[in-house]
Amino acid sequence: MFLFQPALILRPVFPRSIAYSFKYKRCISTSPDLISLLNLCCNLKHICQTHGFMVARGLHQDNILLSRFIDACSALGCSDYGYSVFTHKTQPDTYLYNTMIKALCQTDSPKGAIALFNKIQVAGLRPDTYSIPFVLKAVVRLSTIEVGREVHCQSIGTGLDLDVHVITGLIQMYSSCGCVCDARKLFDGVHSSDVVLWNAMVAGYAKVGDVANARDLFERMPERNVISWTAMLAGYAQMNQPNEAITIFQRMQLEGVEPDEITMLAALSACAHLGALELGEWIRNYIEKHGFSKVVPLRNALIDMYAKSGNIKKALDVFENMKHKSVVTWTTMIAGLALHGLGREALEMFSRMDGAKIKPNEVTFIAILSACSHVGLVEMARWYFNGMGTRYGIEPKIEHYGCMIDLLGRAGYLREAQQLVREMPCEANAAIWGSLLAASRIHGDAELGQHALQHLKHLEPQNSGNYMLLSNIYAAVGMWNEARMVRKVMRDTGVKKMPGGSFIEVNNRVHEFIAGDTSHSHFERIYEVLCKINGQL
Repeated sequence: MFLFQPALILRPVFPRSIAYSFKYKRCISTSPDLISLLNLCCNLKHICQTHGFMVARGLHQDNILLSRFIDACSALGCSDYGYSVFTHKTQPDTYLYNTMIKALCQTDSPKGAIALFNKIQVAGLRPDTYSIPFVLKAVVRLSTIEVGREVHCQSIGTGLDLDVHVITGLIQMYSSCGCVCDARKLFDGVHSSDVVLWNAMVAGYAKVGDVANARDLFERMPERNVISWTAMLAGYAQMNQPNEAITIFQRMQLEGVEPDEITMLAALSACAHLGALELGEWIRNYIEKHGFSKVVPLRNALIDMYAKSGNIKKALDVFENMKHKSVVTWTTMIAGLALHGLGREALEMFSRMDGAKIKPNEVTFIAILSACSHVGLVEMARWYFNGMGTRYGIEPKIEHYGCMIDLLGRAGYLREAQQLVREMPCEANAAIWGSLLAASRIHGDAELGQHALQHLKHLEPQNSGNYMLLSNIYAAVGMWNEARMVRKVMRDTGVKKMPGGSFIEVNNRVHEFIAGDTSHSHFERIYEVLCKINGQL
């Protein structure tokens, strides 16, 4: 915490950039002057000098002006200084408490926001309809459902539980903490057509992956806005149902709803999953036309969409034309190159990233190890994996171990891969055992395949692909009885073989085909063409 001594800063010295704005003013003591001054602050030094300006004129005694000061501290990441000033205020009101709670919610230690909320009533004040939604944001960040329930009880005790803003905050809190049933009880108890309230419940369902209930509510909404559509679109994208996400996006266009940046991010994510290049191109043109081209997250999403849709050249074009590249930009490009089997180019891109003084993150190293795996650079992968902690201060997580085990398995270092599994600081997941099973298939190691399947039977009991892999391993080495036994186990335990599927985009519409499915409206015509193709082949 920064401790402040008013007597030491009665004569502030303003930096040139701030002082220039007041060059022709002899007396600066009105609140508009302070607001202008706060708008010019860009670091802690400016904040300290502005505080001195306030103290010298007694402006720090005004709770509203002090709230604006604390807001400015929060915006610049100086919440500790703002809190120190707050603690020296002799009679803070509820408005000032709310401002400080909101600021503390955005720090790395949101527990302080909860502690401060509990002091409101101790100070003889009463929380209002802003206090509760603000403190609930801290509850969401900490995922402390017990504290959330306590805040809910306090809202009932203070008679604020019927306010639509408070109810919305509680619905968001319960949904974020995984208690969507409690959120729905609250929602059903309020007969309101408020679009924000409905959006909170739709987003709550989407967040926990219950897109069926989210869609049901969405269709029954008295009024919808861009946030409603985005919540539904993002829910489908999150649940790996990109076709439905695209359908929602296209319907949104037909109803004349203008998408915002977040909508387009979700739509681009769905395009990337489907490889819907034509629709992705349309979104790119929309971005350019509506002035969103400088928004870095959207450009990152475009890189990802082009890479996953098979056009790495356009992904590189977007990347090279970006003036401001974040760590996500570099990581997305490295991952895209790796996806296209351009492992060496991906490593060269990482060298450029290093040269640009951009510090890599955990995801960057997943992309790097994936790049090494695609081109079999085992020694290089070992060097990067072992250097994550020593050179970059990043401790390998299960995803990094998974990449390394997959690479070693593909390259035939099966014993080293198994040793790494034993040395992991955490339990191996289905992806890791699946990598070992796949490696045993490549190199004909039936014993390792059997060992991997024993673990996968517990982790993914209904995944037919695991059983089929082991059966194929046995068949490849002539162990026919064992191969038949695996298939018998599948039948006896009710594990069904999942049919394969594919997507194709025609005229901005994505069609899904599943093996054996006859539900498509043009089924007969499609099979007629397929038979002709087979005949020609």
